[in-house]
Amino acid sequence: MRRTIATLIAALALGAAALTPVAPARADSAGPAIAAGIGGFALGAITGGALANSAPPVVYAPAPVYVAPPPVCWVERRPVFDEYGEVIGSRPRRVCE
Repeated sequence: MRRTIATLIAALALGAAALTPVAPARADSAGPAIAAGIGGFALGAITGGALANSAPPVVYAPAPVYVAPPPVCWVERRPVFDEYGEVIGSRPRRVCE
């Protein structure tokens, strides 16, 4: 997008320069030469700045994420208590670390 805009600006500047009337050169005046130098420098700076900023953005990959291993589980028989705290049997229960 920016490269297209910079190309369009450069094309318009060259087209406008081709259509300007040409005055006869005078050896005793340095004004037009200085103006042409300043204009050329400005046009080059604008075009160069637009082209330099047209690089694609840098995209960094996401950082690796630590994934914990799944828990180690097994089945144990656990005692079952009644309301008085006495063991009335056992039941298999899943136990994980």
